[in-house]
Amino acid sequence: MIFDANQTVRSIAIDHPASTRVFERFGIDYCCGGQRSLEDACGRAKAPLDQVMHALEELQASETPAAEQSWTQSSLAELTAHIVERHHRYIRDEAPRIERLLKTVVDRHEKAHPELNEIQETFAALSSELFAHMLKEERVLFPFLDEMESAARCGGGTPYACFDSVRTPISRLLDDHDDAGALTARIHDLSAGYRAPEGSCPTYRGLYHALEEFERDLHQHIHLENNILFPRAVEIERSRQETAHVSH
Repeated sequence: MIFDANQTVRSIAIDHPASTRVFERFGIDYCCGGQRSLEDACGRAKAPLDQVMHALEELQASETPAAEQSWTQSSLAELTAHIVERHHRYIRDEAPRIERLLKTVVDRHEKAHPELNEIQETFAALSSELFAHMLKEERVLFPFLDEMESAARCGGGTPYACFDSVRTPISRLLDDHDDAGALTARIHDLSAGYRAPEGSCPTYRGLYHALEEFERDLHQHIHLENNILFPRAVEIERSRQETAHVSH
């Protein structure tokens, strides 16, 4: 793959999944801001375009084709199952652990580092947002997508839904992603890019490492939904509607 400054970050992340490692390293938004060109995204992240492109080319040269799984050829059912089993489970396991770490670190260090209070409040808001978001996906959207895909494959009728178009819940979930992205960016800034102060205790350092890993996983999670799952769902619905229109 030849990288071009005018390509969208989204297209690079989809065609070459390992590229997300480079985007993470340079602080480039490839999930919520994935529609921007690589050049624009680098400018926003204050990352030198030539260095980013060089890093992408180096990574591509060193990677084997199967090093990262591409979900573009998987069924929607396989992708939604992966999101639930990998990313939703991660949030359910890690968010409570991070909240406990935050309480310990805030109790011990808030006087010297008052920013910890805002990190704690922001993470609590993020956690609440994500838990509500996951329920909407698991109880409403994902089951519908699995049924819609099955109906499209077998020629069955459109499954029942509490919405007129799949675009409606997707639009709301995209808004959730934007909110979550803003909250994680705030935590990133408050923690100085997850750099613990000089001489910090192991718990303090462990907290910042956990927060950094949480952000990285969330970026992958949102990328799979924004850039792969949701566009494919909209396309399946559009194709079914066109077929139904022609048949009538």
